[in-house]
Amino acid sequence: MAARKRKRRKKAQKKNKKLLFCIVGGSVGVLAAAYIGVGVYFSTHFLPNTEINGHDCSGKSVSETEEIFKEEMKAYTLTVCDMDGGKEEITSADIKLEYRESKALKKELKKQNSFLWPRAIFFKDSADATIELSYDEEALAGKIASLKAVTAEQVPSESAVPEFDGSKFVVKPEVQGTAVKRDVLDKKIAEAVNELKPEIDLKAEKCYDEPKYTSDSREVADACEEMNQYCQASVTYSMDEPVVIDASVISGWLSVDEDMKVTLSDDGIKKWLEEFGDKYDTMGAERTFTTPTGKTATVNGGDYGWSIDEDTEFDAIKDALAKGDTVTKEPAYYVGGTAAVHGMPDWGGTFAEVDLSQQHMWYVVNGEIALETDVVTGEPIPEKITPTGTYVLKEKEKDSVLVGETDPSTGKPSYRTPVDYWMRITWEGIGFHDASWQPAFGGSLYKKSGIGSHGCVNMPPDKAAALFDMIEVGTPVIIHD
Repeated sequence: MAARKRKRRKKAQKKNKKLLFCIVGGSVGVLAAAYIGVGVYFSTHFLPNTEINGHDCSGKSVSETEEIFKEEMKAYTLTVCDMDGGKEEITSADIKLEYRESKALKKELKKQNSFLWPRAIFFKDSADATIELSYDEEALAGKIASLKAVTAEQVPSESAVPEFDGSKFVVKPEVQGTAVKRDVLDKKIAEAVNELKPEIDLKAEKCYDEPKYTSDSREVADACEEMNQYCQASVTYSMDEPVVIDASVISGWLSVDEDMKVTLSDDGIKKWLEEFGDKYDTMGAERTFTTPTGKTATVNGGDYGWSIDEDTEFDAIKDALAKGDTVTKEPAYYVGGTAAVHGMPDWGGTFAEVDLSQQHMWYVVNGEIALETDVVTGEPIPEKITPTGTYVLKEKEKDSVLVGETDPSTGKPSYRTPVDYWMRITWEGIGFHDASWQPAFGGSLYKKSGIGSHGCVNMPPDKAAALFDMIEVGTPVIIHD
């Protein structure tokens, strides 16, 4: 009896196991079929948690995803922000922006493993796909051209530069202009549209003309330092009142180019020297003075006076500036280009003077008349008239022979006249000398033919001898009407 019960129990257990196996096997089959079915589904649809270009494309087909992008483009607006905070918009309708079918989304779909869909439930997958689009380029160009940043006054930027503040060069800050760089602007806006960016900051994208150098640029600081080295120099000319070349003058000769290269202007130095010479050069200049008789006279021309050697001084100034030296000096003068004093008249207190209208001459020493006499000067005809002007006595000679110009008809000098005392005024042959042959001196005798000289100042022999002993080569000689 017990044996039959055990046999029936074993038979029941075996039947239950078989049933359980069938149930489990059936469930696994259903799950496998479901898994495969879902995998097959996601072979044509994007997996859960899939994001493309920021859009949730979970469970969507390529065509459904394309619709998302089409709608996005219809609603697209690019906000353009200018440097003043202004904002303008370029809309999809403005430029006829449209989605263009491409293989980009299909490629993204192929990249995914559809049978890993369970994993996708727990992990997000983001992708960036290059979505192709089209728009009217001429319409976009028109919108860009109408932007306030383009239509406003285009003021170029200014770089930071060295600026003289009255004592030294300092950095003058840059100025940000309003001018846009059209090539950059066009490119950056086109890129923003192609990437469907919602906003573009023109300044951040460097669409404006930028200063080449700013206050922080090393090049500007170096230029200031170099220019200040020049400005350390000082040249003082010892005139009646000192004439000083210091930083205030030197700064005007310095400049920088667009690459911050410092230039010392040779032309600037030469112009300054020309003005310096114009003020202090007196050779040939007009002089107004009072004669020993109290008469006011004016004289022009001649070869006496100051004449600054500007070429030599140019080199001296350049050398001082290059070394940063402090120099006090007399200017260099051309040969013969010096005078007694810098004030006008510049012949000082010792000089010889001839008044042609009075036919009289004086020799003044230290402001006192040391000798005076009537004279006979050149006959007042063009070829014989005594030249007016301020001259320097050039040489003295005893027992000289004065030789006239060659007479074309004879081939011989027009005259040969021996004199005891010869004092040359001009290299053309005008001078003081004794004239023992003259019947008298002074008055209007000089106007008479045969009495008026060939241009020299004829003196009584004793007076010529006395003058010869007193006067020195280099003495100023003033001849006036």
